[in-house]
Amino acid sequence: MTETDSERAGSGRQPVHHSPDSGLSPGSGLLDLRRVGAHPDFWYPVALSRKVRTGRAVATAFAGERIALYRTESGTVHALEDRCAHRQVPLSMGVVEGETLRCCYHAWAYRGDGRISQIPYLSKGDGRPPRGVRGYPVREAYGLVFVFPGDPEKAALTALPELPAFGSPAYKTMSFSRTVHCHYSFMHENLLDMNHQFLHRGVVGKLHPQLLDSRTQARSVEASYLFKHVGGKRNRGAELLATEGTGRRGSADVLTIRTDYPYQTLDLVPQNAERPAFRLWAAYVPEDAEQRTCHAYGLLMIAKPRVPGALHLAWPLIRRFTERVFAEDRMAVEAEQRAWEEQGEDRNHEVFPLILDVRKVLRANGVPLVPSGGTARCGSAPGA
Repeated sequence: MTETDSERAGSGRQPVHHSPDSGLSPGSGLLDLRRVGAHPDFWYPVALSRKVRTGRAVATAFAGERIALYRTESGTVHALEDRCAHRQVPLSMGVVEGETLRCCYHAWAYRGDGRISQIPYLSKGDGRPPRGVRGYPVREAYGLVFVFPGDPEKAALTALPELPAFGSPAYKTMSFSRTVHCHYSFMHENLLDMNHQFLHRGVVGKLHPQLLDSRTQARSVEASYLFKHVGGKRNRGAELLATEGTGRRGSADVLTIRTDYPYQTLDLVPQNAERPAFRLWAAYVPEDAEQRTCHAYGLLMIAKPRVPGALHLAWPLIRRFTERVFAEDRMAVEAEQRAWEEQGEDRNHEVFPLILDVRKVLRANGVPLVPSGGTARCGSAPGA
């Protein structure tokens, strides 16, 4: 842990002050984590697949880069820079015709790679049309549309996250898609630090989390907690979600959480169970250039009970429970973000070694935000 300004003052040394524009965390000499951007050389979900319907275009974004998604008549999804090369009108306002996307303004037609296939009123030899706009590598998996916003040459060499429980007959998946007004790092810290369960006391009752062990590597931090329910009122959805787990007084269950940059996972294994009662996968995708807003995508894979149809009946209660927990978490992390903005710097005084570790991992694997607000690029360039 780093020495604080107050400790230096007590030792007779003068505290070191950094202006908000320095980008350094006070007292640490390290780059303020909230000024570190998400590294673009990974696959990031930017939409639910069901939201990108055939013959429709959808607007989305990654770290201030506006992206237009569209699904062609053949069912293929493409991702283009969301600006027509002509007058910069958003292509997400355009019209899908067969396998091309036409700008809504002058009907310039674009292929899936971002190149212009037709300018209706331009005769052959009448000037030289622009090459087009940037096209992003796209993949669909797990009911999500992923784009690769970084160096396109690295896309084929970079694997999508592996989710063996998704699509398994033993699990049923509940998906989440919510905007959260905070830097993505607050979300990683929130899920990894189970000491904040007091926040959810009205939903889950009294829980006693005990850190069993943790492991930190260059790109990951993993922690295992022993969870005990020690009383108090608890939501029925919590009982149904954990089945024989944390719904019972005195139960002891193991919760394993892992930040595997840039994603996060959580597994809950009830006492004496052979498989997780549920598995969560989450990604926090920055939307704006300053990365003070992110979009949280989550896949909650819930083990099916022995009684056929029981999970279907419990589904609405589980959904309401998870939405309430998420709403409480969102309230907390957005309050953290507001404090950062008001103070102009990160004044957190973190004492939990596990969170200090995840901050190091996020800082080491991210990219500094450049003064203009965009992210520092790592060799990426428009493909058009």
